[in-house]
Amino acid sequence: MTSSGDVTGETDEAAETGELVYINGPKDLEFREYEVPEPEPGAVVTEVVRANVCGSELHVWKGDHPLQDCVLGHEALVRVADLGEGVETDSAGTPIEEGDLVAPVYFQTCQACEFCRRGEFYRCENDYEHTGKSPEIWPHFHAPWATHYYIYPDNHFYKIPDELESHLNVAAAANCALSQVKFGLDQVGLEFGETVVIQGAGGLGLNATVVANEYGAETIVVDGVDERLEQARAFGADHVIDFREDDTVEARVERVEEITDGMGADVGVEVAGVPEAFTEGIELLRTGGRYLEMGNVRPGHEVDFDPGKLTRKSIDVTTAVEYDPWTLYESLQLLAETVDSYPYDDLIDTEYPLSDVEAALEHSENRDVIRATLIPSQ
Repeated sequence: MTSSGDVTGETDEAAETGELVYINGPKDLEFREYEVPEPEPGAVVTEVVRANVCGSELHVWKGDHPLQDCVLGHEALVRVADLGEGVETDSAGTPIEEGDLVAPVYFQTCQACEFCRRGEFYRCENDYEHTGKSPEIWPHFHAPWATHYYIYPDNHFYKIPDELESHLNVAAAANCALSQVKFGLDQVGLEFGETVVIQGAGGLGLNATVVANEYGAETIVVDGVDERLEQARAFGADHVIDFREDDTVEARVERVEEITDGMGADVGVEVAGVPEAFTEGIELLRTGGRYLEMGNVRPGHEVDFDPGKLTRKSIDVTTAVEYDPWTLYESLQLLAETVDSYPYDDLIDTEYPLSDVEAALEHSENRDVIRATLIPSQ
């Protein structure tokens, strides 16, 4: 990793500066320093309190993601440092002031594209307009692997509930895994008393287990790592399937059918990120079931697929890669209500100062840690 000064030229000695992590190419990171901006009307300048290492950042770091030439990070908890003109509340109308802890939605809702016009805010075609900018473009701090983060006027943000102020890592993760799976399960209409099979017990899978439990569904979690299976049980999974023991698709189908009286699951959730999981998921569902595809987000990874099986079983497939921005507010409220009921804090097991970002990425890639968080103040 290299380090550079302010690339925009000389900086007023009295002006506050901040630091950010910039990716210049696969596994090529730089620290860059810029003057902390003044917020435009409707915007908010914040100081980053926590910024987690998500699987998406690992893909960007390795060059296996469309984002490059940008500031890294998206899961974050930030503290309000400076409010732009006209900003008196968060996006839910809660009064806001300097010093408050807030969770930002990591993508924008432009409210001007064709999808936003249709009310499909989760499909905004300008969603990454800010996130993908080079840090050389003002206001520089477009993403939260940094000391500061700029919340644009078209970015939603929400003050965290009081119950989460002693669970900072939990609050920092709300704008990704929990919001994503909650939105997805709402899209497929998961109902009380239904059975849901969740493929993968990483962060998305465990949060999906929480949401399904709270909706009154029966949960089946499939994974093949001891620690993850243990976490699935701790997060309230009614059943777990170890694919090392049930080591064929046929065996796993049989296990699901045993649990569901021969029917198959009502809902399937793919959060393993493995293309083969999609084809297997169709087999685990009952006729007329619904399938939520969320884990396979990287184009170019293919698998053989028989569409006739999908058709003959009348399976409805829903995909979700983002969410309507107010879902983050709902997720924060859900966390506040359940923070003492589930071991959320165990999902983040290692803290790193921002200066050790490469170690955080390497340890995450090697699975030496469950989940890492970066703390710029350290």
